[in-house]
Amino acid sequence: MSIDRRDFLKVATAGAGLAATGQSVAAAETSPRRAPYVRSGQIPDVVVIGAGNFGAWTALNLQRGGMQVTLVDQYGPGNSKSASGGETRGVRSSYGGRETGLQWAEWAIRSMQMWKDWDEEHSDSLLPRLYYETGDIIMRDEMTPSMEGSVENWEKLGHPYEILTPDEVRYRWPMIQTPGMEAVVYEPSAGVVRARRAIESVARVFQHEGGTLRIAKAAHGDFDGRTLQNVHLSDGERLEAGLFVYATGAWFHLFLPELLGRRYAARAVGHVYYFATPPGDESYRWPNCPSYGVPGCTGWPALPHDSRGFRIRTGGARSNDPDQSVRWVPEDRHARPREILADFFPALADNIINETRACHYSSTVSRNFMIDHHPDFDNVWLAGGGQAEAFKQGPVLGEYIAGRVFGTETNQELNDSFRLLEDEFPDEGDEDFDPDA
Repeated sequence: MSIDRRDFLKVATAGAGLAATGQSVAAAETSPRRAPYVRSGQIPDVVVIGAGNFGAWTALNLQRGGMQVTLVDQYGPGNSKSASGGETRGVRSSYGGRETGLQWAEWAIRSMQMWKDWDEEHSDSLLPRLYYETGDIIMRDEMTPSMEGSVENWEKLGHPYEILTPDEVRYRWPMIQTPGMEAVVYEPSAGVVRARRAIESVARVFQHEGGTLRIAKAAHGDFDGRTLQNVHLSDGERLEAGLFVYATGAWFHLFLPELLGRRYAARAVGHVYYFATPPGDESYRWPNCPSYGVPGCTGWPALPHDSRGFRIRTGGARSNDPDQSVRWVPEDRHARPREILADFFPALADNIINETRACHYSSTVSRNFMIDHHPDFDNVWLAGGGQAEAFKQGPVLGEYIAGRVFGTETNQELNDSFRLLEDEFPDEGDEDFDPDA
């Protein structure tokens, strides 16, 4: 995909400005609106704020589409404060319990192949392998509506799955116990991605292909009417561009407090533990153990080479400030993961914890991603609200967001599903958000 810069800016700014009125981009040809905000020379066409999952993939796809892109992040790609900066993230398509379930499943399935393609494409450049196909089992005491919905989605999409019995689980994976579990669905193509390394790799390829990476804190800048002129950087520079994409993750409600302070929540902090596996026992390492979802918990096997350990995630704490929240898990929180392991992986329950991680979950009132124009500016896009699921779909999200910016994504029903709603969260934020429910 490539597009002339003048045509791009004409379409992008016209489409953004007309979104609120319901006019199409085609209608902009006859609209008496002001000329688009065109930049040239050393000034970038697009500035993307935030080098996490949304921002890094979007910047890469915009750069590949012919734009001159600058990517800005206050800490850098794959940093430990970002939701995409953890060691690993799971990739599965079991979204039967959500209104967005079918569309998310389709994108997750496409992403599984795109992760594999990325590894193959960049193996010669010595980038680290990112995707490990583990398969994923979900176990409950009975078949839930979410599990039934996932099966229905897989049937519609022609995606392979299996319905297993607890006896079959124990036969295939003797290290797994199934206390009280009667319903099991298995997705063979699901897997695990090395998250921090993935974002670092995307940023590296982005730079190799001509993009510019800046490490600085950014703030909403100066404007002229409905045109944002620049963003203010912490080093004092006012970085100008023709178009801006804000992808600030867990910082969105702080970055744009008047707009998103009550429409965007990032209070929930998930806790992740990596347990040591028995020396010489390969049962809990890839590819001998699947990723798993049991009541209140998700996890997966230790990956080879660095072997951080056997991963388990449980509910965590709450904090409204991702810059100040504690990113290690205190010892008084360690009992719950050990209880879960004692039930399902008893050989690991008393092992040491190699390390802990904590990250913010970002959510929107719609429970879907936010990919929309800023309501006050014709040349600003908003992209975020990961719902603890966006990383799985990162490669597809980057393509889609770039397509929205280029004006090539024309499925209006899909586009409307990512709108920024005017609804607001209660004063305490999204208190009911639980990614493991």
